Amino acid sequence: MGSNKPFNGNERTARIPQANQPPDDEYYDDDEYYDDEPELTEDEERRLRKKKIWKRVRIGAFVAIGLMLLGPVIAIAVTYPLVEWPRPNEIADAQDKTITLLYSDGSEMGKITSPGQNRTLLTFEEIPDNVKNAVMAAEDANFYDNPGFDAKAIVRAVWIQATGGSSGGSGLTQQYIKKATGNEDPTVTRKFTELVQAYKMSNESDHDTILTAYLNTVYFGRGANGMKAASQVYYNKPMKDLTPSEAALIAGMIQIPSWSEKADHSKNRWEFVMGQMLQKKWISQTDYDARQYPQPLPFEQTQPASLDGPLARVSQQVQDEIDSELVGLTMEKAQKVGVTVTTTIDPKMQQAAVDAVNAVMNGQDPELRTSLSAIEPQSGAVRAYYPGKDGLKGIDYAKGTIQEAGSSFKPFDLVAALKMGKGIGDTYDASPRKIGGVEIRNAGNTTCGKQCPIKQAMKESLNTVFYDMVAGPEGTGTKAVADAAHAAGISKIVRIGGEDKRTLVGEGGGAPNAGIALGADNAQVRPFDMASAYATFAARGVYRAPFFVAKIVGPTGDVLYQHVDQPVPAFDPVETKSRDIADNVTETLKDIPSGPIACAGGRPCAGKTGTHELPGSLDQNSKAWMVGYTPQLSTSVWVGKDQGNVAIKNKEGKAIFGSGLPGLMWKKFMDAALAGAQKEAFPKPNPLGNFEPRKSDPPSSSQTATNPVTTTNPPNGTTTTGNPPVTTTTTQGCPPATTCGGPTTTTTTTKTPPGGDGSGER
Repeated sequence: MGSNKPFNGNERTARIPQANQPPDDEYYDDDEYYDDEPELTEDEERRLRKKKIWKRVRIGAFVAIGLMLLGPVIAIAVTYPLVEWPRPNEIADAQDKTITLLYSDGSEMGKITSPGQNRTLLTFEEIPDNVKNAVMAAEDANFYDNPGFDAKAIVRAVWIQATGGSSGGSGLTQQYIKKATGNEDPTVTRKFTELVQAYKMSNESDHDTILTAYLNTVYFGRGANGMKAASQVYYNKPMKDLTPSEAALIAGMIQIPSWSEKADHSKNRWEFVMGQMLQKKWISQTDYDARQYPQPLPFEQTQPASLDGPLARVSQQVQDEIDSELVGLTMEKAQKVGVTVTTTIDPKMQQAAVDAVNAVMNGQDPELRTSLSAIEPQSGAVRAYYPGKDGLKGIDYAKGTIQEAGSSFKPFDLVAALKMGKGIGDTYDASPRKIGGVEIRNAGNTTCGKQCPIKQAMKESLNTVFYDMVAGPEGTGTKAVADAAHAAGISKIVRIGGEDKRTLVGEGGGAPNAGIALGADNAQVRPFDMASAYATFAARGVYRAPFFVAKIVGPTGDVLYQHVDQPVPAFDPVETKSRDIADNVTETLKDIPSGPIACAGGRPCAGKTGTHELPGSLDQNSKAWMVGYTPQLSTSVWVGKDQGNVAIKNKEGKAIFGSGLPGLMWKKFMDAALAGAQKEAFPKPNPLGNFEPRKSDPPSSSQTATNPVTTTNPPNGTTTTGNPPVTTTTTQGCPPATTCGGPTTTTTTTKTPPGGDGSGER
């Protein structure tokens, strides 16, 4: 019912709500508006939040995947027109550049030329199928199925590297790009650019062209760029005459060409390539089963004769050093650049070495072989290197052979004794007697009796004293002697005949037998290493690794490598203790170079002679040594024969001892090499232990001393020279390029050697 009350403007009027809008007294937020809906539980709210998060993740992932797919496409599209792939003719012209060698004074020594210089590129048709197959088997078995890169190989390489391994993942085309450009930086940018170049090369040429370019330019080691040169340096035959097995060996060297002379690596790679060829049916099962390792020709027989005589071996040492990790370069890069190498060889000293050998060996038995190595103690620089007169045609008698060192090894016995607390004044029973169940007698007349000081025993080279010092009841033990020699500079592993051999170890790689005390049996060392070890004595206990390369300079004068001195205390981590040990050893050696082998003009010199007895003989030797030094120079001279187990005699038909031909060569060389140099005296040593003998001291062991450890493995080839009858035990001698092995055999001989010059072991 309506109201009769008149309208008053001041009165509030009722407002009709607008559509979809609640009345004034019912305003509330959205949540209140849906109060009639059920509230979400905590679990439902959590699930709702997760759905929203995963929705965002999915969207982000789709965007990322899209960018990943589109990004490389864009990058490749942008990069493709900007890059070019290297043409084979241009690469071949840039390879095989000459390496110039300089003496230490900057004068030219000679050049190293590549086996492939002035070569012509082969066509696809000229390359035999077995060569093509071998290279693909070694580097990219699926080469003809990929577009310039092997996607599977790349994924596999990424996985290997992610799990801590090492793999490049490059297909054959990518390898060509990498080798041709010389850019091998392990960066993503380089790999991406390389991949684009490989893809472009595949688009603009065909697989046959790429494989031909690769075979014409890739580096195979031994200085050979291209398979044509490689077939010459490995087998000295035309490439068309290579067998599948020979091609497999050469192809296997592409991976690490600087390891071409490591026999184990070579065999492993050859086996791998042969297996790949079988898997691809490029060789038959019958051929695979009948496979035999195709031994390549010795490195030195296949190299260009850029230098001859001893300098040819210097060139080889330089190449080995460039390829080593020490220099951080490779011969492959050096040949591409055309570097200049300053060697450590002093022209005056090198000529002095040649003159000394020629003068002393003139008219001697032509089958006698010799080496002379001279090293500067204060740097490790090799100043003269005479590894034989035949250059690359013969054996390297300085670094390519290991020989029993005879009494020249006795200073290492002394190092071990000094480290144990002995002194050069300590006395030992010098009389002939049994030690460790083995009859040991001396090489000559002695002024000592039952109390002979070590210093005098070193001068007279008394076998009984040093054998007792090492193998007696209170001896150092043989391992301590081996450790001392290794610390001084005797290499632990040497490469002989293409194989790595451990030095100064016994059967099964254990401690050497007691013969090491007298430089026999397991005391087989390279003559070069003896010069290095004695250089450590000359440097007062500081070892410096010997080296041939002082500096390498690029064609624009930029220094690519500079040798840095790395001195190491040899005999004790504390340099003063190592110095004292070396100085005490020198004190026992400085009176030995005397008479006909004394240094000219009263120059202070120290050294030790040594011989290795001819097995089964009464008065002959099979090897002879002289190793000695001044503070400025350490030199080792060795004389022997290729057969290793035959008598060495001078032109008068007399047995050769250390003070004979080796000593005379050593003296003649040292006098000429140091002519005009200051005469430096050896520092006075800081006495260790009993420095001066005391008459009241008893001998260090009794006449009936025994050692059960050495009884079952007596010494072989005991070094003996002198006048009284000598009882020794011997085994077959070792030829220069080999090492003795197998069980020891004992033969007792009694002999009366001729008299010497009074310098002890001759």
